[in-house]
Amino acid sequence: MRILSGIQPSGALHLGNYFGMMRPAIELQNQGDAYIFIADYHSMTSLFDAAQRRRNTMDVALDFLACGLDAQRTVLFRQSDVPEHCELTWLLSTITPMGLLERCHSYKDKVAHGIAVNHGLFAYPVLMAADILIYDSNVVPVGRDQKQHVEVTRDIAIKFNETYGETFVLPEPRIRDEVAVVPGTDGQKMSKSYGNTVEIFGDEKAQRKKIMSIVMDSRTPQEPKPDADQNSAIRLLKLVAPAAVADDIENRLRAGGFGYGDLKKALFEHYWNFFAEARARRRELEANLDHVEATLRSGAERARTVAAATLKRARRACGLE
Repeated sequence: MRILSGIQPSGALHLGNYFGMMRPAIELQNQGDAYIFIADYHSMTSLFDAAQRRRNTMDVALDFLACGLDAQRTVLFRQSDVPEHCELTWLLSTITPMGLLERCHSYKDKVAHGIAVNHGLFAYPVLMAADILIYDSNVVPVGRDQKQHVEVTRDIAIKFNETYGETFVLPEPRIRDEVAVVPGTDGQKMSKSYGNTVEIFGDEKAQRKKIMSIVMDSRTPQEPKPDADQNSAIRLLKLVAPAAVADDIENRLRAGGFGYGDLKKALFEHYWNFFAEARARRRELEANLDHVEATLRSGAERARTVAAATLKRARRACGLE
């Protein structure tokens, strides 16, 4: 089983990234042939500062290694170090219906939030399809809100296979329902685009301030909250605290007599402790960036071996060889 995941270096990684993509991908490295790439090509649809992209890319590598990725078992690499992704994108673009891209939720959502539109933002599902298909990926760990991207990839692969003959493996999404959507500080999906994130490795004071700013209703501590399970802070607490602790706090909130301020304080303490060991590992890695860079380059060499073979197969299928 080959497992493929990618993540954009568009800013500091947050709890939504960790629980929605990073941890599931790291856990699956023991179950198959795992490939994880830093999607720096994808970041170009929204990030236009070259130096910042370089810093963000290194930060993503540090974050993954600190959170438990084993570079001996998992192929970790920069997307742009494997240019075969871009050529395959063009081959796939020529058979991708416009209507398929127009229906993509993520594109429509970003437009609705006023994010500037460019061709890359519209067409990035084709690049994403190339990312997945070029490694003959069987499994793609995603949050439920990202499931459509894998479905689009399957549609594109089927169209190519029907046009030129059996060429690509059809991938399957791997979804963890309990963390399908991680809420941000404003109750929406946690996203850098919305400015509502809690970072994995952010400054302690800044992250405490973010958590204490989580939007709540106006009910007093004494009032019962029968809908406590829908509270954003409770939902986050269930991710970082032991189940018994989270359940106890939820029940106290539901019964009344437990305030939102105490809930947020508890959330911060459990969040901060949850990543304590990873923060220590990250500090060690930051002191040896040459090792991290060598890890990325080694991963790219391993990835290109597979990507080149797949691209050759696709070129032959459509008559370019």
